[in-house]
Amino acid sequence: MRLRFLLRPGWLALTAVVFTFAVCCFTLLSPWQFSRNAEREQQNAALQTSFTAAPVPLAQLLPPGSVPGQRTEWHLVTITGQYLPDKEVVARLRTVQGEGAFEVLTPMRTTDGTIVLIDRGYVRLDSKSAALPFAPPPAGTVSVTARVRADETDPKNRDAFADASTGGRLQSYVVDSRVVARAGGLDIRPGYFQLDVGQPGVLGALPLPQTDSGPFLSYALQWIAFGAMALLGWLYFTIRELKPGGALDASSAPARRKSVAEILAEDELAESGHQK
Repeated sequence: MRLRFLLRPGWLALTAVVFTFAVCCFTLLSPWQFSRNAEREQQNAALQTSFTAAPVPLAQLLPPGSVPGQRTEWHLVTITGQYLPDKEVVARLRTVQGEGAFEVLTPMRTTDGTIVLIDRGYVRLDSKSAALPFAPPPAGTVSVTARVRADETDPKNRDAFADASTGGRLQSYVVDSRVVARAGGLDIRPGYFQLDVGQPGVLGALPLPQTDSGPFLSYALQWIAFGAMALLGWLYFTIRELKPGGALDASSAPARRKSVAEILAEDELAESGHQK
């Protein structure tokens, strides 16, 4: 029966590879790209809303005890308080518009006693990869408008430290209110607040992320296409082998070509037969 070729070890191995690849395309790779596309759409929606929405007081958008999330990130809030420059930390190994930079993180004590972390923007590096000098924050009570940001997370959970590259200033590997809180012995509320251009204490204002959709949707559709092509290719070769003349059909295999020695031997045998 021609279906027996489906049980051959080589065909079983090919079938396992094809179906495993297709299942991965449909259940892992494509959904992963769809989820990344959904995340990008949510981020873009939050950004677009923040561009048009008026700033609101911090306590109105984020009541005490709440943490920045997708619903609130990038929204503009107003904060009034005093900077705490002696508790300042700079975040190292940052990239702004393709160039290395440090971000300056300064705690602020608000008028209601809450301490928040303000990202005052970035400073460039000098020729020795050290932070260039930057202005201290203004003294006294100030009101700022800033964008809500969720804390970054350091997988190694490293604390702030100081070395020569920042002139002895404390520095961290991520922008994280928890790291700054531990460094300064402060109780800082979760998240941080990124200053816009023209705000009191701002240095180089950080650029906002682009609102393009990215390649994730096209990647997801490509993985679906790859999985479908693998299954269709397997089906095509299966049908071809079921027909007479398939590559696995031994009865239709072309005859082996004779060697010159075999042809000469047959000729000599034929001639000797004629002579008799």
